[in-house]
Amino acid sequence: MKEQIRSLLEAAVTKLKADGVLPDDVQIPIQVERARDRNHGDYAANTAMMLAKPARRNPRELAQALVDAMPAHTGVSKVEIAGPGFINLFITPEAAYQSVCDALEQGDAYGRSALGAGKRVMVEFVSANPTGPLHVGHGRGAAFGGALCNLLSEAGYDVHREYYVNDAGRQMDILATSVWLRYLELEGETFRLPDNMYRGDYVRDIARRLERREEDHLLHPAATVFAEMPLDAHEGGDKENYIDTLVERAKTLLGPEDYLRVFDLALNTVLDDIRDDLAGFRVEYDAWFSERSLTESGAVDRALEKLGQAGYLYQQDGATWFRSSEFGDEKDRVVRRENGAITYFASDIAYHLNKLERGFDSCIDIWGADHHGYVPRVKASLQAFGEDAERLDVRLVQFAILYRGSERVQMSTRSGQFVTLRELRDEVGTDAARFFYVMRKPEQHMDFDLELAKSQSADNPVYYIQYAHARICSVLRQLEERGLRHDAANGTASLTRLDEEHEQALVTAIGQYPEVLELAAAGREPHQLAHYLRDLANAVHTYYNAHQFLVDDAALRDARLCLVLAARQVIRNGLRILGVSAPEAM
Repeated sequence: MKEQIRSLLEAAVTKLKADGVLPDDVQIPIQVERARDRNHGDYAANTAMMLAKPARRNPRELAQALVDAMPAHTGVSKVEIAGPGFINLFITPEAAYQSVCDALEQGDAYGRSALGAGKRVMVEFVSANPTGPLHVGHGRGAAFGGALCNLLSEAGYDVHREYYVNDAGRQMDILATSVWLRYLELEGETFRLPDNMYRGDYVRDIARRLERREEDHLLHPAATVFAEMPLDAHEGGDKENYIDTLVERAKTLLGPEDYLRVFDLALNTVLDDIRDDLAGFRVEYDAWFSERSLTESGAVDRALEKLGQAGYLYQQDGATWFRSSEFGDEKDRVVRRENGAITYFASDIAYHLNKLERGFDSCIDIWGADHHGYVPRVKASLQAFGEDAERLDVRLVQFAILYRGSERVQMSTRSGQFVTLRELRDEVGTDAARFFYVMRKPEQHMDFDLELAKSQSADNPVYYIQYAHARICSVLRQLEERGLRHDAANGTASLTRLDEEHEQALVTAIGQYPEVLELAAAGREPHQLAHYLRDLANAVHTYYNAHQFLVDDAALRDARLCLVLAARQVIRNGLRILGVSAPEAM
């Protein structure tokens, strides 16, 4: 109905232009919103106030002209002008009940729109370095990204889901070296572990696989491995320099071929675990894009060459710098180090250029909030290529902070002391984890309450919503147990019998669903849908507690069943978008 009202106002504007009341060149978006107070109508529009200045007309007079020019519509019972020029519209009961019929007829498709008009959108999310299992911090980005992709698809966008695999660079070298050191331990070598290596149990597991596969082929004496090393952190040295030196030592002793075997085993083992973990979290991807492929294909060199030809690279202190400060970044950035190695940023430049060259209309990057300073430099690189930086939309996600009782759980991938996403799913379930993660805007701080997520109470929002769905399913089981049947045609023909306050509230809530989806998609805000589903569940529970559905009056019974079945469909649709199941019994 909202779209129909917008069309009526657009027709009125067109007529006023034809009549000379409005200038031909005036253009404004027609905004129609749900009225906050039902006494002021069902919908409200500020069209007259938006047009008043360019038309040089009094907004109330212009509002009246718009009302007079609006085509008649059987779904609109009354139109009023309020305040400085708001147009308030009242819809007929039949029009309100249409949303119930639409939900029943359209099923899983109810709420879908053409907002995106088929535009191609790439969403890159999670993209955690494959240096260890995903932890609960990564879970929030996964839940938000997965829900956002589903939401955009529902709104008519052509969505491509991508994971950027950081399978090159320093952190992966540190992981490979950590695995090799654990392998040396298994082979009987004794030494003090470096302060800055990866230490989780998963590193030992990979080392065991390496030993089974290679036996003692990769063995080198600890005395040789640690000969003439600089001081480590516990000795008063620099832990970063120490681990970097040890990485180079591993590469030298093993040689390119054997080192790559260790590297790839570590990478593929962790990456397979990440794939499996995300699939269990109901997050799937269309592509897993390799950072290493950018170098091997020459994409990084081509991107840097393009920047150089445009005059945006210069040499200083032996390194190659990008003039990112010319595009709003706080300072220029190194893209190639003095030793000739490219930086992470250089790979990211090539990757984002690659995204746009693949023909996506826009790209959404979902990053951890600690990457906020990275946004200006990436956008600067796009501007340097002559691209519109607004094609890149970066959404920052705060890591969720997990509490067990009053104790905050610390997380560190290096130390291995962290709670994995898999452990969280095992404890509270995928449904609760997915829903809790998207209840807030991603950039807002979040404390994850484990006890609340596991509770079976109205205070637990996901349980409350799922229970509303299960309650409606229980009504159908009761119907069958009583030997009754539901006549859907009779029910939809009798919807005007639903004049109770709780029924009207539920009818209104069902009708709001398509509007909520569009607003949530336009704002990239899945939390709007989560909040709506909580309100819808409340309307269902309130109605369920106040009225009997399986009454003797067949017409009223069928109408009430149509109403709750429409609500069930909406709950099911909304939960599906958020990646949450809709159980039929609880």
